[in-house]
Amino acid sequence: MYFSDLGIIALILALGFALYTVIASILGAMRSAPPLVASAKRSLLAVTFFLLLASAALVISFLRHDFGVNYVAEHSSLSMAWYFVTAAFYGGQEGSLLYWALVLSLFSALFVVTSKRAPSAFVPYVMATLMGIESFFLLMLATLSNPFVRSAVAPKDGAGLNPLLMDPGMLVHPPMLLMGYMSFSLPFAFAVAALITGRLNAEWLRSIRRWMLAAWTLQTAGLLLGAWWAYHVLGWGGYWGWDPVENAALLPWLTATAFLHSTMVQERRGMLKVWNLFLVIASFALSIFGTFEVRSGLISSVHSFAYSDIGAYFFGFLAVVLLFSSALFFFRLPALRAEQEFDSVVSREGVFLLNNLLLVGMTFAILWGTLFPLISASFRGQTMTMGPPFYNQVVAPMIVLLVLAMGIGPLLAWRRTSLTALWRNISTPAILAALCALVLPVLGITDVAANIGFTVCTFTAGAILYEIWRGARVRHRHGESYPRAVYMLFQRYRQRYGGYIVHLGLVFLVAGIIGSHYFQQQQDATLKPGQDMNVAGYRLTYLGNIDEKDSDKETISAQVQIWRDGKLQSYVYPGRVIYSNYPDQPTSVIEIKTFVATDVYVYLADWQGAAQATIRVFINPLVPFVWWGGLLMILGGILCWWPTRRRLATAVRPRTVVEKESVKEKPEQVADGGVIA
Repeated sequence: MYFSDLGIIALILALGFALYTVIASILGAMRSAPPLVASAKRSLLAVTFFLLLASAALVISFLRHDFGVNYVAEHSSLSMAWYFVTAAFYGGQEGSLLYWALVLSLFSALFVVTSKRAPSAFVPYVMATLMGIESFFLLMLATLSNPFVRSAVAPKDGAGLNPLLMDPGMLVHPPMLLMGYMSFSLPFAFAVAALITGRLNAEWLRSIRRWMLAAWTLQTAGLLLGAWWAYHVLGWGGYWGWDPVENAALLPWLTATAFLHSTMVQERRGMLKVWNLFLVIASFALSIFGTFEVRSGLISSVHSFAYSDIGAYFFGFLAVVLLFSSALFFFRLPALRAEQEFDSVVSREGVFLLNNLLLVGMTFAILWGTLFPLISASFRGQTMTMGPPFYNQVVAPMIVLLVLAMGIGPLLAWRRTSLTALWRNISTPAILAALCALVLPVLGITDVAANIGFTVCTFTAGAILYEIWRGARVRHRHGESYPRAVYMLFQRYRQRYGGYIVHLGLVFLVAGIIGSHYFQQQQDATLKPGQDMNVAGYRLTYLGNIDEKDSDKETISAQVQIWRDGKLQSYVYPGRVIYSNYPDQPTSVIEIKTFVATDVYVYLADWQGAAQATIRVFINPLVPFVWWGGLLMILGGILCWWPTRRRLATAVRPRTVVEKESVKEKPEQVADGGVIA
């Protein structure tokens, strides 16, 4: 008996238990039968066990080099290192679907273990929804996309992994992004449970928040790792190319970000109930759309798998999700009326609404650009694509407005804020922004769009740091040192101050995008040993090529020196790797050296023996800000998600700037500081 046989049996059993969980959960809820619900919980855990067993069977098949399994033969070879052999588990369509289903089962099991924290009426419907999704994936795995299918004759060696995936980024980026896609299932399941039970008050928002924060953080990490992988592997000097699959991964992140802001308005004012449910459903639907897009082959992308029939089934599943959730949504629409109305545009909820409109506007623009090839082919008979200029022109202004709103929002009170109080609160960050606008031309930065972007980033960073300083000063006045005061702020009010960290990270990220987009410099030169090229104050000296041959690959590296101000800064060895299994797909070895906040990006474009090479150099200012900002966003997301200890009744509560002013004007306008994520 092969391990692949065990894997097939495990998939079939997992499918059976998933279907039973759906039925038992629904019947248990409808009949108010706790034993049935308990049975459904145990059945769900059985699904997790069998998917772990199936996944282990596939990994063992890879490690044993069982090339009789078609999937193993197509994505691994004898010469691959064991960690790449293991990572090949999710290197193709079948394995990635199994990984998706496995992680969904693990998250579902985590929900069952922690279900005492959720409203009891929600639990069976959440389980039924999760296992309904799981059943679809298991049905695909057991039939159309089975990773355990065997061939009649096993080859002596496999084809090996795609050379572009033979990189450490392969070990972290795909599983993190797939986990991000999957994690939107949990908030969606809570939304379905709330719609079915009719319990649409703030209770379901409290239940869903931590799951949505976890999904948002995972998707943020997946996007950041994807950008990092592209930057270090592909050799084009950038980290985001507006590829359709990249766009699809960004879409649910945008709607989830909008939801995390608008939930505060519903909890505080009883408004935006319809909007919040729409955003949860949209986030899950867009995650399924992203999974469908990679597997349908309908939209051309360097990330897509080859066309397969499974794409049509994913489209059908997406249609069922939209029809089912829309029917529930409209059925409960009368119960979703707002409890209050907006009092003033100059208020915290007004800025949150603007924030949401910008995020959804970006979502629509990116979705439109992604689907435009299909739309143009259907109506005009020719395929037309939207390139990066379209996205940059449409999305960039909205990002700048979003960053500005992030800075103003925390400085406003709920309901309304007087213009006098508003100016008093924003004066300090406004002065910092004005100084930035004056200094930038002196530094030689004269591009109007870049100056506006940097000025807005300065304003928002100043507003965030000013708020943190104000909170620390309140605690300092009660006897705490400033370091202790800052620590206690983050310890006791993680959602608010974790949100500030997220915002600060986004400011860094946007500043990095502006710097690298507007001020990147590129130069190519064909050099012989001893010759130089000069780019933006850096001198690169080419010394010759090094050719190294192994059993499964050949590596050609150019030896280059980097000089700055007459001093040798570093040796770099940009190269190309040619794998014997893929001789027509040489991969790049990119050399990136960071000097303060500027990357010197060196790429071997071409070579001739040991005596000549074409070197391509990019000078990328502020790209490190992208990675620092992304890490801050992930850290802030974890802080928001991390459970807080129960507050002491005598705890010092630091008020924000706007709270200080609001107390003077009208007590009921005091802001309470929610999740600013």
